[in-house]
Amino acid sequence: MLSYILKRLLLMIPTLLGIMLVSFVIIQFVPGGPVERMIAELQGHSTSATARFSGGGDADMAGAAPQMSTGQSSKYRGAQGLDPEFVAELEALYGFDKPAHERFFEMVKNYATFNLGESYYRDVSVTKLIMEKMPVSISLGLWSTLIIYLVSIPLGIRKAVSDGSKFDIWSSAAIFVGYAIPSFMFAILLIVVFAGGRYFDVFPLRGLLSDGAEDMSFIELALDYAWHMVLPTLAMVISGFASLTLLTKNSFMDEIGKQYVLTARAKGLGEKQVLYGHIFRNAMLIVIAGFPAAFIHIFFTGSLLIEVIFSLDGLGLLGYESVINRDYPVVLGTLYIYAIIGLVMTLIRDVVYVLVDPRIDFEARAA
Repeated sequence: MLSYILKRLLLMIPTLLGIMLVSFVIIQFVPGGPVERMIAELQGHSTSATARFSGGGDADMAGAAPQMSTGQSSKYRGAQGLDPEFVAELEALYGFDKPAHERFFEMVKNYATFNLGESYYRDVSVTKLIMEKMPVSISLGLWSTLIIYLVSIPLGIRKAVSDGSKFDIWSSAAIFVGYAIPSFMFAILLIVVFAGGRYFDVFPLRGLLSDGAEDMSFIELALDYAWHMVLPTLAMVISGFASLTLLTKNSFMDEIGKQYVLTARAKGLGEKQVLYGHIFRNAMLIVIAGFPAAFIHIFFTGSLLIEVIFSLDGLGLLGYESVINRDYPVVLGTLYIYAIIGLVMTLIRDVVYVLVDPRIDFEARAA
């Protein structure tokens, strides 16, 4: 197993290179890059989206009045009539004075040492920016995924065992109602009811910790953190039970009807021994296979609106703002981190496969 893990770690290198190459190439064809954005800013056109910028490119060029040059054309939209030397200064500011292939290889060299560059519009390195935002996204993604799995797997097993019963019917109705409720709508409902919106003021509305958290003891800090996480976590998990519960139920029902289960029962084994000693490890493989995708989905796409509603400044919001505002170092940096997390989670899934069912031998398959 160790040699297989080492091989997978080595295979991550070309996979990461491929992901970064595709991302870099796509970015080259996206209209309205940072140079065009700065030109629009200097000419008095507002291009701000959701982020607030400080320092960086704006500060460097704020005092530079664009010089006009008649009869000059430019490859940048809105730059006609500007002095070509001024446009060249903007290109150098954002690193676009070099050919694309040079910029890509320089990026790969820096990323190998986790030097993700600096944000165009925030006076801070991308690595520091990601590290500041990551605790929020990890908190939302981790707790939401764990709660969904801890509820859905036992619920799916119970539904499979009691298929067609009243419990099966009513639980299916409940999870489908939850699945139909958009997370952001449920988040707004939670705020109105429990966060001082109209009825109760029980839970905080923003942030992960209260003011003065640095003076709290470890127990107080943990309780305060849990108190802040209740509403956003509930909002994220409400629609996450349906697919996993039904997947677990169907997987167990497929296994229950197989010959080895009938043989185990004929030998006089109890239902719990049959269920958890024989069916469980086979039925759980398909459930485990979906864990990395579920975690990444909640970790990034599922948390964007929740972060906005509950004023949680995490990676989902950071990535969205960076795409809208063409902050390419942050865009590529977050993609790089997400790619690493996704590859690591896939490797962890394979390791858990072996722990659940020792008969699986990835090394033999790889050979």
